[in-house]
Amino acid sequence: MSRRNDYDYFDLDNFDDSIDSREYRRRQQQRRPASYAARPSSQRSVRRPVKRRNKRRTRNRIIIVASALIILFVIIFIITSIFKGCSKEDALASVPTGTVGTTASPDETAKSSTANKADELSPTYFMTPSIKDDNKNGTLSYSIYVWNKTGYELFSSDDARAQNYAQTINGFADKFGSSVKVYDMIVPNHTEMGLPQRLKDSDAPSTSQADNIKAAYAALSDKVTPINCYNRLAEHNTDYIYFKSDHHWTGLGAYYAYTAFADTNDLPVLSLDDCEEQKIDGFTGSFTNSADGLDSDTVSYWKFPYNVTMDITQADGSSASYDSPYYEAAEGGSNTYGVFIMGDNALTVLKSASENAAAGKKIAVVKESYGNAFVPYLTNNYEEVHVIDFRYFKQNLVDYCKTNGIDEVLFMNGVMSANTQVQLDSMSGLFN
Repeated sequence: MSRRNDYDYFDLDNFDDSIDSREYRRRQQQRRPASYAARPSSQRSVRRPVKRRNKRRTRNRIIIVASALIILFVIIFIITSIFKGCSKEDALASVPTGTVGTTASPDETAKSSTANKADELSPTYFMTPSIKDDNKNGTLSYSIYVWNKTGYELFSSDDARAQNYAQTINGFADKFGSSVKVYDMIVPNHTEMGLPQRLKDSDAPSTSQADNIKAAYAALSDKVTPINCYNRLAEHNTDYIYFKSDHHWTGLGAYYAYTAFADTNDLPVLSLDDCEEQKIDGFTGSFTNSADGLDSDTVSYWKFPYNVTMDITQADGSSASYDSPYYEAAEGGSNTYGVFIMGDNALTVLKSASENAAAGKKIAVVKESYGNAFVPYLTNNYEEVHVIDFRYFKQNLVDYCKTNGIDEVLFMNGVMSANTQVQLDSMSGLFN
């Protein structure tokens, strides 16, 4: 029962009491100011017969009982009306046409959903992740802060570095010209999504990655389309989207970023429900080399409902082919993240048989290791995904795209990489 109904019943009880009080006061007015026994005998009125008094009492009782019955009937009628009204409102709310009352029509609902999605994907809107804080402190080990058996890589930068990154990407887009559509995605790390602000302001000093990414996106030219994966990760920050012992995101975190890319470009989104999850336990990631007390991790990857082949070319020109985008023989240990496209290689080409991948649709992804868990999902939408690790790829990227008929390029960097000049210089080497 709602609180509103509680108040209604409270008022009805007061109403009953007020009736009794009025009847009592009506009887009291018949009495004289002084008591009957104290009056002189000459002023005493003649006593009425007992029979007459009993009749009056009986009549008054009948009136009271009748009034109470009437009031009870009114109460029952009001309650019945309320429940009937509620049932009617519920029934109307279930009408799919949306033409009754204030129920939204399907078109209005779709418009609202589209508006919310547009805000979520906007390069200027960054939602604040909700992070649970048990008010405990952790320990700092070099640049890794350990809190609740989880390692967090601390981040520090400013707008100048963010703008420098954007200018670098803008220069790349200029080199491609108008024939290639250029995207850019900066991925926040676990500190932004899992460490309470209380600690980032004190024991684990770390600047806002949202502000940094926003500043970078604001400085991109109109030749570059920013992909805001930040909000999708913030929405799911309580899920297992980052490792505890490693600086990377999980396959699930990479998936949420993929959905942001697909939605930004109006592409059909791969559903994990259509895939087969595989798990590898016992991953001890990069943080275990410099920090103690960390939990080990489980690495999950998803087999797709369509075939994907993978051709890998090393920096020295050697190559090999595989029938999966994953190294399915990977085991627990320090290298388990290598299950994704077999780790960092100069060039990895994924070829897809997905029915959502249009014939001849290709994309090149310029990445560091954050991209490894991400690129397999693109096979849902592209017939070929050319994965280029800028640290090892030795060819000219513009020429490579022309030769292979690639007209879409995604530059993808973790926030640490995007704010590191050595990484930007390495990317710039792709255009020499």
